[in-house]
Amino acid sequence: MSRTGAALALWWLLAVPAWAQEPAAVASPRLQALPQGEPDPGPPLRDPDFGVRTRAFGLDRQVEMYQWRVTGEGYRRVWNGARIDSSGFAPGHDNPALPIGGQRWWSQDATLDGRPIDQRVLRATGEWHPFRPSFSRLPLNMAATFQPEGDGLGSAENPLDPQVGDLRITWRELRLPPLPGRVELRDGAWHLSPRTAAAALNAAPLPPVADRPEDEWAWVHWWPWLLGGTAALVVVIAIRRRRGGS
Repeated sequence: MSRTGAALALWWLLAVPAWAQEPAAVASPRLQALPQGEPDPGPPLRDPDFGVRTRAFGLDRQVEMYQWRVTGEGYRRVWNGARIDSSGFAPGHDNPALPIGGQRWWSQDATLDGRPIDQRVLRATGEWHPFRPSFSRLPLNMAATFQPEGDGLGSAENPLDPQVGDLRITWRELRLPPLPGRVELRDGAWHLSPRTAAAALNAAPLPPVADRPEDEWAWVHWWPWLLGGTAALVVVIAIRRRRGGS
């Protein structure tokens, strides 16, 4: 190899590490788009009928009524989340109308790293957990009917001997699992990743999510060194050939 060729090869060795970093800079927005902090549910959610509040991503009120049901052994009284139609029941086995029903509230201002979280993320990945709320804000009209019972409220005068028409009410709150690998940043908001959306659509449980979703970009950090090493090998081969030919 001529001196000019050796000089060009040496220039290649020195220049590659500098310009090879450019693809990493191009990829950096993707890397920076990975979730860094913890999701924030925003303002507390509130059940306006009972004053129950939570700092979670969803609030769920569950209502059960003690009522008649027909079984293979005749009539029996059970707790049920919906009114059982008693129109064909024998006299004395009428079920009253359900005075208040269950209801669900979702966070409308949830954010992650200062960016909004799409509602579908909450509905597809959130997990409902029972909790015992504070009843310090229980309205007077509800306080006249309900009293604390277990983790919720009940209307029975004697919880050990409920009567048909009595209610018991409990609440659940929605919590989010770790979101890296489950969401991606699109159009300034966090949306379900295709993998998570497909799993939710098929109602299949999600497989474990890798702790380091950025591994798919590991080549970005390594390829400049590979090119640099290749260039160094070219220079070594050229020098050896020159010495061998001299």
